Amino acid sequence: MLKTTTYLFPLMLSLITFSGLAQKDLLIQKLYELPDIAFEEIENVSDFEATFVLSVKQPLDHSDPSKGYFHQKVYLTHRGFDRPTVLVTEGYNCAKVYVYEMTTLLGGNQVEVEHRFFGESMPDSLDYAFLNLKQATADLHHVKELLGTLYEKEWVSTGISKGGATTIFYKYFYPEDVAVGVPYVAPINTSFEEARIYHFFDTIGSSSCRKDITDFQIQLLKNRAKILPLLDLYVYGTGNHFTYKRLDEAFELAVLEFPFSFWQYGKDCGKIPKASTPLEEQIKYLLEVSNVTFFSDEEIARLTSHYYQSAQEMGYYGYEVKPFKNYLKALSTEQNPHAAFLPEEMQVAFDGTLLMEVNKWLEKDGNDLIYIYGGIDTWSASAVPPNDSVNSAWFFLSGKHHGNARYKNLTLDEKKRFNMELERRVKIKLN
Repeated sequence: MLKTTTYLFPLMLSLITFSGLAQKDLLIQKLYELPDIAFEEIENVSDFEATFVLSVKQPLDHSDPSKGYFHQKVYLTHRGFDRPTVLVTEGYNCAKVYVYEMTTLLGGNQVEVEHRFFGESMPDSLDYAFLNLKQATADLHHVKELLGTLYEKEWVSTGISKGGATTIFYKYFYPEDVAVGVPYVAPINTSFEEARIYHFFDTIGSSSCRKDITDFQIQLLKNRAKILPLLDLYVYGTGNHFTYKRLDEAFELAVLEFPFSFWQYGKDCGKIPKASTPLEEQIKYLLEVSNVTFFSDEEIARLTSHYYQSAQEMGYYGYEVKPFKNYLKALSTEQNPHAAFLPEEMQVAFDGTLLMEVNKWLEKDGNDLIYIYGGIDTWSASAVPPNDSVNSAWFFLSGKHHGNARYKNLTLDEKKRFNMELERRVKIKLN
């Protein structure tokens, strides 16, 4: 994507008076004038004036550009130079333009940044030593510096899940870059194996629902001899492969994963199969909630960058094996399996320094963040705790999960409070 092959008239545009330019033409001219950016106009989305995909040149190491560069994918959707701008801090790849709630609410522009070392934002030679949050947030800062010369009104950052966590880390490293950060369902862990999740499983929902979940897990493990041949046929059909984790290991991991996924996406306690439920229906329900393909070679390879970050500095969750020691055959029960599945050759030592520093900062100086969490979402276990000592706001949505804890699902009173928090930072009146 080269500027010179996309538009051939930047010099001609520069001769036209500033006020006489159409919004899109003026934006094109301004993009041409920026360093480190190639761009291409793509099909417009929603009610924006124009939509572009940018390729931003980023140093592998922002403290030493001599180590090389990669090109980062960024989607720019433009409404107006007089509008606020929403910076979307993706935690993974961005395959297509997605209009975020804050962009719609503010009637603003949107800059959606694919996370380094995901999707198309990959260096020619992948060195995971450069995949850390200090470098990833420096990428965001560089994008903000470049496009901030075009969009001078207030900036707001937002992201969902790992992207929401990136919103928080970005605010930690660059607290002045945006007026406010709005992270959704964003976990900030405290350790390599986040123990608060185990407490969550012991307390969420009713005691009868928790018992039904455990009973279902145990009955699956008891029926492994009948289930594994059926799973073998299933994965033959999906085309997934199991060499990093054998299928019997993947089956046990899927069973251990079941309560995490069940609560993460707010499944119905009344639909958990009983011991009397036909075995095929039990398997179908397991695959619906916690599919064995999640532990296949293909999925582990797709998520390698995510797993590396989790194992190296972000922390993640584990699977408590104690209640199932008598039923697990493929997995070791000496310690809890960790859910960051790194390929065998990758040896990663966890460093909890950043987590410790960020959690301390959030408690004392984590200002101008508006958090949205789902009340029954598993990841709410590692939510940033509400704290009156900082100038931030929390919204825990009762009965909502990882997929629907959103602004649109706030109550009327919650929306009024949220709007008030946003308006006083962005200096705009919301409808």
